[in-house]
Amino acid sequence: MRRILIVVTIVVLLGLGLFWFNRPKPIPVVLKEVAEGKVEATLANTRAGTVEACQRTKLSTIVGGRIEFLGVKEGDKVKKGQLLLKLWNDDQQAQAALSQTQIVLAGKRAEEACIAATNAEKEASRQTELRKKGFVSTSREEAARTDAEVRRASCNTAKADIAQAQARFKATRVEQGRVALYAPFDGTVAKIVGELGEYSTPSPPGVPTPPAIDLIDDSCLYVKAPMDEVDAPKIKPGQPVRITLDALPGQTLPGKVRRVAPYVSAVEKQARTVDIEVDFDQPEAAAALLVGYSTDVEIILSGRDKVLRIPTAAIQEGGRVLLFNAESGKLEERQIKTGLTNWEYSEVLEGLKAGERIVTSLEKEGVKAGATVTPDDKAKAR
Repeated sequence: MRRILIVVTIVVLLGLGLFWFNRPKPIPVVLKEVAEGKVEATLANTRAGTVEACQRTKLSTIVGGRIEFLGVKEGDKVKKGQLLLKLWNDDQQAQAALSQTQIVLAGKRAEEACIAATNAEKEASRQTELRKKGFVSTSREEAARTDAEVRRASCNTAKADIAQAQARFKATRVEQGRVALYAPFDGTVAKIVGELGEYSTPSPPGVPTPPAIDLIDDSCLYVKAPMDEVDAPKIKPGQPVRITLDALPGQTLPGKVRRVAPYVSAVEKQARTVDIEVDFDQPEAAAALLVGYSTDVEIILSGRDKVLRIPTAAIQEGGRVLLFNAESGKLEERQIKTGLTNWEYSEVLEGLKAGERIVTSLEKEGVKAGATVTPDDKAKAR
């Protein structure tokens, strides 16, 4: 009997040992305590937005030609009306010089004709006085008056020749404007296509040709971002916005919706978006930004302070969360009702109390209702 008792004891101990070593080990999970805080209902852009300049123009000459003058470099600051680029136009300048000469010549001819007309009118008046006194015949008077009228008509014709010459000169100036580019506003030269002596070609209709000069006014910036068409009815001008940029990690710039596009853009067959424009609340803070920076915008629709909230990522399909039972060390499934929500936090209306802890590391294998878990203190410390 003693031997049998010893054998049974050994078997029991071995069984307990095997059970101990083969028992399911608690799964380390990240827990989050249900607490009060602020929750906002927000909308985010579907694709990256872009920092844009309030004024930007891509300049090209109306006609093509060889670049004779290039007065700026990329990055230069320019003033409104400053000459940026000019094509070869010696032929136009020659025509302008010829037109100026014709204006002078027409002026001299008009002066000569008008002096003759004035003298002829004086002579006609003198002949009229002489006829009244009986010294000359009526035919002589009529001949003098006709001559005066003819010379006055010649004077008027000469004046018309001056106007014609001036119009011709203006036409040559217009032609010269077709080969020159002037800055339409104060700004910065972003891009130049072409070098001195190269041929510059304007963009014909329907053919995308790079502009000769890309000019931007970087003193005024805004953000343009695409929003999902489903969210468009909720967006209104004046709504507050948080702006983040990859170039400024950790910083958030406040802004407001300025404009919502009145149409839907179908950039891709499966992605229909509505563009919005956002102004910076603090333009001086945006002064250091570069046009073209990628941005993300988060439109704040509404918000509530001091409400129970949990991480949105902890909510499973159907509005369920996994609650940690500290006494049993197991997970329990709990149905909850949420209110305001965004990508970070969701408001809890029913189903949880402050101080309870829920699992946020749902991606771990074996994390489900009934599983034995242990808080991952290392993850919490991180």
